[in-house]
Amino acid sequence: MPDRPSPLVAATGVVLDTRGRVLVLAPPDAADPRLPGGTVEDTETPEEGLARLLRKELDLALPAGRLLAVDSRPPGPAGANGAGGPAGRSLVVHVHLVGPVPPHRAAALSFLAGSVTGARWLAPDEACAALPAPVASRLRAALAALHTGSFAHLVDGVPHPGSPAGLDPARRVALEHSGTLDPASHRASRPKAVTAASVLFTDPGGRVLLVQPAYGRSDRWNLPGGGIDSDLGEIPRAAARREVHEEIGLDLAPGRLLAVNWSHKAGRPARIRFLYDGGVLDAPALARIRLDETELLQWRTVAPADLRGWVKPALRRQITACLTALATGAGPLELHAGRP
Repeated sequence: MPDRPSPLVAATGVVLDTRGRVLVLAPPDAADPRLPGGTVEDTETPEEGLARLLRKELDLALPAGRLLAVDSRPPGPAGANGAGGPAGRSLVVHVHLVGPVPPHRAAALSFLAGSVTGARWLAPDEACAALPAPVASRLRAALAALHTGSFAHLVDGVPHPGSPAGLDPARRVALEHSGTLDPASHRASRPKAVTAASVLFTDPGGRVLLVQPAYGRSDRWNLPGGGIDSDLGEIPRAAARREVHEEIGLDLAPGRLLAVNWSHKAGRPARIRFLYDGGVLDAPALARIRLDETELLQWRTVAPADLRGWVKPALRRQITACLTALATGAGPLELHAGRP
């Protein structure tokens, strides 16, 4: 109704370069630094509004990426950063990922509107330190959502108790122990893990079958395998068979489970890998390999002693442990970053 003000809607971009740095803008008149973005106009969606502002202010023709966070703030001083809603109106801020911006484009930003006089690419911690507290809180939560593949729900800049991302782990534990979380918030805020299944194949000479990915870091070779579609009810063993069939064209039932590996980096989901024995592939079986060119560039067999030059250390330790389990009949092994 005309006499009842509606919330103001804004869109903010967490604009990243290929080094993971955050773009922080310098407004005129020595105002506080801010993130790209602003108020959505007319019938725009937040994505459309952010794309328009990126073009207008920075001559940056990039779409708004996935939604990282939503922050609902009560009426208050808006300021240049949209830290709060204007008098009498609340503010709803959508925070989207933008980029990564290619190096040549990141180094040649143009400032087309009078609302920006400069820009800096800052490491995430530096960006949070440079920005006003409410905006820094929003950025930290959005980056947490980015790293965990999740979403942050903020109220007045603070992660909601049921927010899937951005909630401080110590606060989550305290809320759980106090019994104040409802079942839906409890499920949403629990830590998540990424699961995968891999298969260890060897040739008659004991060399290990490795595949070179066509995505990500192609210098890091892998074992055949991939993610478990747990949301479809897939179990690890079925995922191992499916991934091998899709990647290298061999429909083979995996053998026994050799190891389960757990790895974790702070601020990221834990990663769990199930490693199965694929058996020995003789020359005719190796000749039947047909690569999925959308996923893999090539395959090769590598002697265990030469693995250091082909796979990252954590995977090398996992392969070595699995080869030991095969030779001794041990297992399944419980590994942490490849170590027993």
